[in-house]
Amino acid sequence: MTQSLPSVGELPTELRTAATRRAEATKQWARDYRSRTEDGAIAMHGLVFGSVLTTFLLFLAGSQWTVLPVLAFLATMGVGWYRYQAEAAKALTFLTTVATVSILTLIVAFLLLESVPAVRAMGIDLFTQVRNPAMENPALGQGLWGRGGVWSLTPMMLGTAITTVIATLIAAPIGIAGAVFVSEIAPRRVREVVKPGIELMAGIPSITYGFIGLTIVNQYFYVEFGTPTIGTYFAAGLMIGIMALPTVVTVAEDALNAVPEPIKSGALAMGSTEWQTTKSVTIPAGLSGVSAGVLLGIGRAMGETMAATVMLTHTKGFPSPVFDAFSNYGETLTTVIAFEGGNASGIHMSALFAAGVVLFVMVMILSIGSQYVEWRMYQKLGGDQ
Repeated sequence: MTQSLPSVGELPTELRTAATRRAEATKQWARDYRSRTEDGAIAMHGLVFGSVLTTFLLFLAGSQWTVLPVLAFLATMGVGWYRYQAEAAKALTFLTTVATVSILTLIVAFLLLESVPAVRAMGIDLFTQVRNPAMENPALGQGLWGRGGVWSLTPMMLGTAITTVIATLIAAPIGIAGAVFVSEIAPRRVREVVKPGIELMAGIPSITYGFIGLTIVNQYFYVEFGTPTIGTYFAAGLMIGIMALPTVVTVAEDALNAVPEPIKSGALAMGSTEWQTTKSVTIPAGLSGVSAGVLLGIGRAMGETMAATVMLTHTKGFPSPVFDAFSNYGETLTTVIAFEGGNASGIHMSALFAAGVVLFVMVMILSIGSQYVEWRMYQKLGGDQ
């Protein structure tokens, strides 16, 4: 039978019951902590957390005495590590976890707060406006950035979408094919050479990729195909796709290697060929990890800055048609932040922070999508059964 929802009058009772249970659980945890922890370790925990909190408060206040609680923290941790190493390790790992979450939270909060002036000035038009009302008969996408007090991110959002789609169309199929080759097809000696080479590609600075794209790829398209300008979305997307390949290949290859060997052996024992086993067993079983690799590659392509900054023309507008990757326009969310951040102020700077918020939301959606795909495959394959 379906359980009925509590009435409005019952809600305070439910809340009090939940609060009581939480309080009892907290008291039980405190009793367990006191019974299993030595007095010296408890004192160490108190001094460590107190010194960290004092350091944070003095740092926010800009005090010159911030160094004192830092020294107290180091001294306490040194003594604690010598006398109560296990408890000191617990405290240190807990603090690093809290610090990581706190830093990320502060970054997000700072982005949101700094973007508020631009949102107040433009409203939803900051993300949706496609024509400048201050101009007479403006073309689509013309004068949307800093002209007549108008600040709209739509040209850069479109540019980010175009380069990301191009990079994904390059990185996803080639990366998956490379992962299948390295994991399932390549001989051992070839694998030992190819895999470190792919991982080495990830260590090449993005500015190097951008310089190669500027001097070779851009020039090639301009000379051979007569593009309207020397930098295009297609050339930038091509180079960003190459940059995203190591991420896709590495993550997808690890996912394919994680498929249990008995599953593959069972398919071979049933008469399947090695290719049939790879196509019908290994790839479907590791699809969640492969999908995660593709989404991580998309995130890398979406957030790429230096290569796109070097290769694009930094002209803002809408291509006609909007999917024209060879137009004379060239600007993305990351490139406008990198190119104009040093000289921006006021609403201009706030609009750049809003661009950072848009990028953050896009990457967060990709992360959630990756987790959802993994969960769906986990359910499909039976979980722990």
